[in-house]
Amino acid sequence: MPNELLLRAPSVEPSLDAGFRPIALGNRAYRAAVVAEPRRVPLAIALERSEGLVTVYRTEVLPPGHAHDAATERYVERLVKFLLWQVGGWRVIVGGPKEIADAIRQAYRRGGARAFDVALMERVYERPFEVRSVSADQVPAAREAAVALGGHLDGCRIGFDLGASDYKLAAVREGEAVFTTEIPWDPKNEADPDFHYHRISEGLRLAASHLPRVDAIGGSSAGIYIDNKVMVASLFRAVPADLFPTRVKPLFLRLREEWGVPFEVANDGDVTALAGAMALKVNGVLGVAMGSSQAVGFLDREGRITGWLNELAFAPVDYRPDAPADEWSGDLGCGVQYFSQQAVVRLAPLAGIALPPGHPAEQLKHVQELLAQSDRRAQSVFETIGVCLGYALAQYADMYDLRHVLILGRVTSGAGGDLIVGQAREVLNREFPELTDRLALHLPDEKSKRVGQAVAAASLPRLG
Repeated sequence: MPNELLLRAPSVEPSLDAGFRPIALGNRAYRAAVVAEPRRVPLAIALERSEGLVTVYRTEVLPPGHAHDAATERYVERLVKFLLWQVGGWRVIVGGPKEIADAIRQAYRRGGARAFDVALMERVYERPFEVRSVSADQVPAAREAAVALGGHLDGCRIGFDLGASDYKLAAVREGEAVFTTEIPWDPKNEADPDFHYHRISEGLRLAASHLPRVDAIGGSSAGIYIDNKVMVASLFRAVPADLFPTRVKPLFLRLREEWGVPFEVANDGDVTALAGAMALKVNGVLGVAMGSSQAVGFLDREGRITGWLNELAFAPVDYRPDAPADEWSGDLGCGVQYFSQQAVVRLAPLAGIALPPGHPAEQLKHVQELLAQSDRRAQSVFETIGVCLGYALAQYADMYDLRHVLILGRVTSGAGGDLIVGQAREVLNREFPELTDRLALHLPDEKSKRVGQAVAAASLPRLG
């Protein structure tokens, strides 16, 4: 098999995902082969995004013409894919062998294997996507920017978190949540933009009824938001493309104008990380929310967000050639199929669980009810997620300067959260002992798992 160098079997096998081949292990095997190769060559990948910001990743690869050329191409393509969804960018600059740059350009183009990624990056940055080839020493210098996020608890605030199966709300007064609730909804199948606007407005009015006044509103939602504008969000995927720019993109700007108070919306992953930092009083936090999708956010060692996308639902974690496909992008082995309610729905039949018809949120609830009855089949679902998470965390630790990982979201409710975190810790202890002292895993209390993001979102706007 041409990619056999990358296909490393894990020591801790996920019982329901026997074919799982962690990228964390494959990358370590590839890097070991590079170290042993005296003809290895440098490779630099730069990603340029808004306002001239540039992120640079430097590594080494096997030289062109090596017996493992196919593995090199796969290694670099998956690395570019991860970086695109970790950082974002409208331009990728490949500094190194031209053969590698040509392969990346072929994949990342309209009509190429990664056409989905190209199209979404063009929507986010509103510029044509391009791949450039240069020598490793011609790659531009990094230019990063980071800003503080949230943590403002003064006054009377509303916080909301928009998920694909429920809409969470919190009314917060001087840092105390005086009201929280979860409202079921199914937005991703609604093509009418007025549905989204009216349902969100209704929720805000409900939360406002529990406060003497509203001083600020903060929101958390899956997707990519720039200056409170909706650039890409799966919640609105059913809205026709011709309506999106005028009816969805400015949705939160319209709400801000109507309420007349500071109003901030952020990616739900970043708010997850913020919730962890606020609760744990630490920084260097990666937040991983397992809900209808996988949401990830990162606060650096100074407690700032980096401006990166952190959309790791689209980032690959599995090298196997027959890995499960993401229903939206069509790509294989990406995080959403391993760390979300989609993972539970995928794995439950493999465990012998017959799922009831209906919404995935109800199917997740069914598996969680079986788990509460100590059903061994349900246990195996959450244990499998935990094993895969342990290997993914080792991969994430290669890409982020992190010290703490906060795991939350609907999938972690009940005993499932303990099983997931327990298995992830087992993987780190056995396969990656060098990370056990560096990386602390945290599971919040039950209420925080479900509505903690809404409370943290309320802290986003600054008053005055």
